[in-house]
Amino acid sequence: MTLSEELQWRGQIKDKTFDDITYLDTPKSFYLGADCSSSDSLTIGNLAIYMLARRLLKHGWKAIMLVGGATSLIGDPGGKEEERTLKSIEEINHNVTGIQAQVERLVDGMDFATVNNYDWFKDVGYLQFLRDVGKHYSMTELLQRDFIASRIGEGGSGISYAEFSYSLIQGYDYWQLFKEHHVELQIGGSDQWGNMLSGVPLIRKKENAEVHALSIPLVINAATGKKFGKSEDGAVWLDADKTSVYQFYQFWLNLDDESIEEYLKIYTELSKDDVDATMKIFTEDPSQRHAQKTLAYEVTKLVHGQENADAVVFVTDLLFGSKVAREVSPTEVAVLTGELEVVEESDGTTVIDCLAASGLAGSNGEARRLLAQGAVKVNGYKQEENSVITTSQAILQGHALLQRGKNKFALIAIK
Repeated sequence: MTLSEELQWRGQIKDKTFDDITYLDTPKSFYLGADCSSSDSLTIGNLAIYMLARRLLKHGWKAIMLVGGATSLIGDPGGKEEERTLKSIEEINHNVTGIQAQVERLVDGMDFATVNNYDWFKDVGYLQFLRDVGKHYSMTELLQRDFIASRIGEGGSGISYAEFSYSLIQGYDYWQLFKEHHVELQIGGSDQWGNMLSGVPLIRKKENAEVHALSIPLVINAATGKKFGKSEDGAVWLDADKTSVYQFYQFWLNLDDESIEEYLKIYTELSKDDVDATMKIFTEDPSQRHAQKTLAYEVTKLVHGQENADAVVFVTDLLFGSKVAREVSPTEVAVLTGELEVVEESDGTTVIDCLAASGLAGSNGEARRLLAQGAVKVNGYKQEENSVITTSQAILQGHALLQRGKNKFALIAIK
């Protein structure tokens, strides 16, 4: 497929300033900006637009990946019902460092450059900005933009001059990137459309040149009707310290069936034939969750690397599938120890004591009852009331896997 055909098939085109979709089939340079005002990590909600960036890059486009060291000091008013609290420049710099590293991993090996808009804004004077930029914007047009109108209309919380000016700052970014890097396309989420439009007329007026903008639809969880990208515990982060690799994988694995094909198209680079083949297997027996397993593996591999993806697949199968305990890699044991209670015990400690110490049983008496019911396993093998755990069972890098019932686990580290 051509790029335009692929993006239409994947459902990644919403708003655009060009009439003919085949405009995308001739590679040029584009830019994508990252907001660093609220965190030092992207979420899977952000990931959708970076998948679009990867598709443009794979079809020969060049990318400028912008991190908003300047814009994040102000804060994007889009999608916000009230004024955000300004963060210090030290906090923003910390966030910029974290997000820039994630962005560079997401497009590693492709034709891109990273820029920080603080580098050019730090020397721009106020009068210069008003003359070079502010003079070219109509207040009437700005006030009509949805994210501004909703804040200043009846019942709105109001908006500061700083956040009101954000759109002009983004327009200046585009102008700067057009002059320095010959950027002709900006991409972003549909909630950014008003801001994305700011640079197009500015460049037309300042440079007598036509540039464009393209947005993707917000990804909606069809099962809930809400914006996609959150779990019961909140946002699903790309940073493994905020959302562990195991939890990340489990989020995708546990998605509802209703939108699974859409997610495969947006969040993986599987071809149409591969997606069709995956969905054929899935529809023949949805209970096997083949589509979810494929999606979870592909996204985890993209964000966290193949070694981590393989590790969480093994750990998931070990805990909930058909895998039996074996010697594991450091990556696999890191996943296990990151998710399970780890209890240190001496060689030859009884399973009863291990159950109580790990919290899998509330008392020795409950531990005995569980053993009598055949509800306790070590490394996948049922245990008797007089069973002990020895170093010979510590095959998980010095740990043994203790299991109660179907889904309660602990690791016993044998000293």
